[in-house]
Amino acid sequence: MPDHRLRIYDSMEGLLPDVDNPTPLVRINRVVPFEHARVYGKLEWYNPFGAVKDRIAANLIADAEERGILEPGQKLVEPTSGNTGMGLAMISNVKGYSLTTPLSSAIPLEKRIMLRFFGAEVLELDDDLCPAPGAPEGAIAKAHELAERPEFHMLDQYTNEANPGAHYKTTGPEIWKQTEGKVTHFVAGLGTCGTITGTGRFLKEQDPEIKVLGVHPQEGHDIPGVRSIRQLQQTALFLPDEYDELVEVNDDEAFGLCMRLNREESIIAGPSSAMALAGAMKLVPDEPGVIAVVIFPDNAFKYASSMSRHIPEMARDGGGGGGGGSPQERMMNTLIENTRATAGLTIDVEPAEEVIEAGGVFVVDVREPDEFTGGHIPEAVNMPLGEMSDYAAFLPEDHEAPILVVCQTGNRSLSGALFLTSLGYRNVRSINGGTHGWLVGGYPISTD
Repeated sequence: MPDHRLRIYDSMEGLLPDVDNPTPLVRINRVVPFEHARVYGKLEWYNPFGAVKDRIAANLIADAEERGILEPGQKLVEPTSGNTGMGLAMISNVKGYSLTTPLSSAIPLEKRIMLRFFGAEVLELDDDLCPAPGAPEGAIAKAHELAERPEFHMLDQYTNEANPGAHYKTTGPEIWKQTEGKVTHFVAGLGTCGTITGTGRFLKEQDPEIKVLGVHPQEGHDIPGVRSIRQLQQTALFLPDEYDELVEVNDDEAFGLCMRLNREESIIAGPSSAMALAGAMKLVPDEPGVIAVVIFPDNAFKYASSMSRHIPEMARDGGGGGGGGSPQERMMNTLIENTRATAGLTIDVEPAEEVIEAGGVFVVDVREPDEFTGGHIPEAVNMPLGEMSDYAAFLPEDHEAPILVVCQTGNRSLSGALFLTSLGYRNVRSINGGTHGWLVGGYPISTD
């Protein structure tokens, strides 16, 4: 048995949290504007492998073992936005399993490197920042494809009840004991929704008056591990009837508050932690007796590349140059971000569908041919980004002709739009969200 008093353990699994070994609660003193309400961050990077997802990784594997699904040397496959994969990789190392994890190349480089360092086989795909169930391609589809092979098993954090079950068994009881049953508000960011659903269920059973509050990012966000309202619609564990309120927080609010948490509170919280706290500041009333607990999923160290995009001074090195990648990469990233922010050069999925429905628009899909045949906007013509110059003869003769450019998520299409603009086309727009957003919006996809 682990000795929590002396902190002596037979293996790293002994450090997994429970009611007798909880992750810390730390009061937020300076960045919250409240006079009466007390707000506490629950610091989940005190999990043995650095994030809240360690809880569900352990429970997913334990549940599968109890049901006799896993065999010695089992190959696991799991789509992830990073932290679940890290927890699964490390627990697999302890137990003698292996892990393959398809994920989005938009996930911070730091996470992708560490997943490989932890021993996972990482398959990088042109997918949304958070994988989407039901997409014709991408991380989840690739994981399901591998899971059909007899040697693989997919635990499926997105639908498996062992995900919220982990928080029902551990996070909820910890908070109840740590606050001596006085917690009045529980706040969590929304990703797979295992944390808010499992913890909320336990706390509501103890006191139905406790408010369970969910925080989600804006559409087109850049906060790893969480999902916008549109993205949440296809998340099986998103159960809004079980939550009291939801609120949106934008990237600027999250990254700005993240810097303040680190500099003013000396709490090394990451951007999803700050997003959850920003939501708490919008929803929690400043009244005597209010005790709010906010989940801080992980620390800031995995997000240096994200910070450099959203906090300008972070992108400067000692010589005055930009940080993160080669000068060419930094220039291209800046070009793409500036393009995305420039009015008239991008268009959201819904108005794009209206433009296409009205007719007279030329739709260019810049993905590779195998991606295109896997599912595309019916009116689209395939012109792979690296070969666009070879397709100039197929472009409209009229340089005023409307052109929409699309890819999987809206990143490569920006480069395609810039290329067409350089050819003199003056009515070009890139579709934000790409074919992924098109599919989630309920619009038709063709495989012809």
